[in-house]
Amino acid sequence: MKKIPLKFYRRSDVAQVAKELLGKLLVSTIGNKKTIGRIVEVEAYNGIVDKASHAFNGKRTKRTSIMFADGGVAYIYLCYGIHHLFNVVTSNEGDPKAILIRALEPVAGFDVMLKRTDKRKQDSFLTSGPGKLSKALGISISQNGQQLNGNTIYLADDGVVYSKNEILSSPRIGIDYAEEDALLPYRFYKANCNYVSGNSK
Repeated sequence: MKKIPLKFYRRSDVAQVAKELLGKLLVSTIGNKKTIGRIVEVEAYNGIVDKASHAFNGKRTKRTSIMFADGGVAYIYLCYGIHHLFNVVTSNEGDPKAILIRALEPVAGFDVMLKRTDKRKQDSFLTSGPGKLSKALGISISQNGQQLNGNTIYLADDGVVYSKNEILSSPRIGIDYAEEDALLPYRFYKANCNYVSGNSK
């Protein structure tokens, strides 16, 4: 298992990077407890031209400023004041593109994940959603802005590559406000995976 180099993220085609993230590992070591999940669902957000993006039309706020950094850092924000959503910033400085990690397949640290999510046994709902996976891996906005080749949170490659037939796409979930951009097929997920969130499992 090798950490993914920063150059992987620093490409302008966010949809391509998103597809290539499928099968990679998200690793967290928080509170001296290591948890690992395999990425099985993502959503790409194409920066200033994407009406679904927090940075649409170049909008820059205190919350979204990290999106304008060089790729390879975490963008974590609170949704509804409750759920911590983990995103991977891509492209280069000034080009605010990002990928939301929507679902993971647990790989290691099962007991820790169960305790964090108040579950008694592992099931397909443990990490099947962006808020759920962050809770299971102990990810919060306190890690916002961290580089993804560090030791607290990082992405890694253990050689797993999904075939083209295993990767499906659809419009993103819950972005009706994005008008015509809501129809873009920027959600990518592994076929026949119980951990995929939402519909089209």
